[in-house]
Amino acid sequence: MLNLRSLCFATISVAVGALGTSCGSSDKVVSPPERWVLTMSDEFDSGTSPSTELWEIETGYGPNGDGWGNDESQLYTDSPDNVRVEVGNLVISALCPVEPCGKRDGSITSARIKTKGLFEQKHGRFEARIKLPEGQGYWPAFWMLGANIDVVPWPGCGEIDVMEYVGREPDRVFGTLHGPGYSGAEAVSRKFQLPEGETFVDDFHVFAAEWDPGRITFSVDGEVYHIVFSYQVSGDWVFNNEFFMLLNLAVGGTVGGAIGPDIFPADLLVDYVRIFERAQ
Repeated sequence: MLNLRSLCFATISVAVGALGTSCGSSDKVVSPPERWVLTMSDEFDSGTSPSTELWEIETGYGPNGDGWGNDESQLYTDSPDNVRVEVGNLVISALCPVEPCGKRDGSITSARIKTKGLFEQKHGRFEARIKLPEGQGYWPAFWMLGANIDVVPWPGCGEIDVMEYVGREPDRVFGTLHGPGYSGAEAVSRKFQLPEGETFVDDFHVFAAEWDPGRITFSVDGEVYHIVFSYQVSGDWVFNNEFFMLLNLAVGGTVGGAIGPDIFPADLLVDYVRIFERAQ
């Protein structure tokens, strides 16, 4: 299902992987780069909350109340305190206004949004320009799940983590594939590290995955750091159907780890999400 939104194909060309300024949003006019056709763009330049045409806000502690299957500590809400559109960015805020911050007692709140049933695509380039939060215990991600998840439970539906980050390693992100036989600790993953002295807290960066038949390529700011071919996985290659996207800011959990002191509040800033398909 293709959902074109906020598109204009004239005057200004925005190159794939191009960086904007550290303090604001990118140019709003999008011209598809060579070999690609833009199928969806959310520039977060209007309104005060994520578009209901593209995004659903998920709430709670997960369907089973177990911290979304990862022992996460945050309560996801639809409050504008936790998720909003502001100054050309999607803002997801992790908050804990009281001390001590407890584990799944409602004291830690954040947000998670998804395009399930609203925008789903098979193959293409999936990219977002994001500035990450600072603090040990934060676990934000830009990721994708197979649209057949209600019929084929995870990990059989497949998962593509375009970008994951943990606050205890502010200079690193990782790109990962999960599927049957290669999920969780056995997932196919690789980290990308910034040059010494730089962190992902300091500036916006473009995170992308180019998904082709039998191959998925991960990059940061246009630099490829991880390519996975179908023959390399230890189970079935399940990346053959439409996927939907998610953006969230988790706190703690099996990957986020111990929550450090004085980390609240913090924001995950998303300048844009842009999706392309290869030109015919």
